[in-house]
Amino acid sequence: MSSTPVIGVLALQGDVREHLIALAAADAVARPVRRPEELAEVDGLVIPGGESTTISKLAALFGLMEPLRERIATGLPVYGTCAGLIMLADKILDPRSGQETFGGIDMIVRRNAFGRQNESFEAGVTAAGIEDGPVEGVFIRAPWVESVGADVEVLAEHEGHVVAVRQGRALATSFHPELTGDHRIHALFVDMVRAAG
Repeated sequence: MSSTPVIGVLALQGDVREHLIALAAADAVARPVRRPEELAEVDGLVIPGGESTTISKLAALFGLMEPLRERIATGLPVYGTCAGLIMLADKILDPRSGQETFGGIDMIVRRNAFGRQNESFEAGVTAAGIEDGPVEGVFIRAPWVESVGADVEVLAEHEGHVVAVRQGRALATSFHPELTGDHRIHALFVDMVRAAG
């Protein structure tokens, strides 16, 4: 891989365009991924926010569920925001009927933990590995991490709840940094992809 990694954004649903812009600003070549052959061409993948049940169903429909699980299991660097965090969890506390995840992080998550759409909020989040002060976290029907396994590093908490984690080459946040114009978390992920290459 060149020093400019190719990072896909899972483009089934959610704020795909904002992630493509943030990744480009963090010096990656960013492209949407909708099909298994597109997945095969990327060095890393972002799973955006949206609706985790819808993402789960569309991934199955587009033939991406198994290829994604396999690539994550074999070390594809991956970053999930909000619904993407849910999709990277090995277990969901309150899954909708038929809801599946890609897995990759040994954690249990609670969907919509911070409340409904009208309870969305922004807050400064101090995250390990991110310098120059807190990042602005946009929490929209956000999940939180209820518990983590021994190999998971907790990067940030908000009001006593875990909102950012990392396990190996997998990174996840409850909030949406792509909506703020602050690209430090995307830059951290691009560095993770480079290191994996």
